[in-house]
Amino acid sequence: MRWLLGVESPQIKVLKTELTLEPIRADSVTFLQTANQILHIEFQTLPKSKTPLNFRMLDYSVRLKRQYKCPVTQVLIFLQETDNEVAFTEEYRDHTTIHKFEIVRLWEQDSTIFLGNSALLPLAILTRTDSPQSLLSQVAEKLATLPNREQQQNIAGCVEVLAGLRFEKDLVRQFLREDIMKESVIYQDIVQKEALKMINRQIKKRFGDVNDSLMTKIRDLSADDLEDLGEALFDFSEVGDLVTWLNTKVSN
Repeated sequence: MRWLLGVESPQIKVLKTELTLEPIRADSVTFLQTANQILHIEFQTLPKSKTPLNFRMLDYSVRLKRQYKCPVTQVLIFLQETDNEVAFTEEYRDHTTIHKFEIVRLWEQDSTIFLGNSALLPLAILTRTDSPQSLLSQVAEKLATLPNREQQQNIAGCVEVLAGLRFEKDLVRQFLREDIMKESVIYQDIVQKEALKMINRQIKKRFGDVNDSLMTKIRDLSADDLEDLGEALFDFSEVGDLVTWLNTKVSN
């Protein structure tokens, strides 16, 4: 809110991002209570979209106004540099309708603003610079000075994800401490989802389709437990072995 609208307000509420009617999900919807205003943000890596981006913005706007009955400011943020005209088109227009929204192209933004705000550090990595590697180093230095350990972990996880849009993985790991990133909820969520995909493939290959209650228990496992299950599966001869293993984990 402070960056995009230039306002200061403690009364900000995060709204649900699933919108009414054939539900579609927006990236970020927040409500500025003091101004009775909604800020809707969409993040886009590439200008390609099954539904044209400008029409999607119109659709989101209409749904948000219908649902919350207040003014909506929309910002479409492009993360990766492109010269596609879609990234420079700030309206939807047809023979009866004109709908306008804002576009932010991160590669054009002054990095100073982002480096000075810990919440914007993940985006800083994609801003304007003559030396991308120096910018990565600056972001890493800012991360190291954050006094709150949990905040540091979570922001580091976000930085790692977005840095992958601009840098090779090995270079990112040179600047960002791996122990910090591994403790972030973002990193853990990614690891857990990837582990779950692998476990699902292994179970289907060994036992075929299993019932929903078993899959629910598996989805609730931590990333470490999923890793343990991946190793244990080699010793299972039937689904009953899987059930016994899961029940043991639940009881523990």
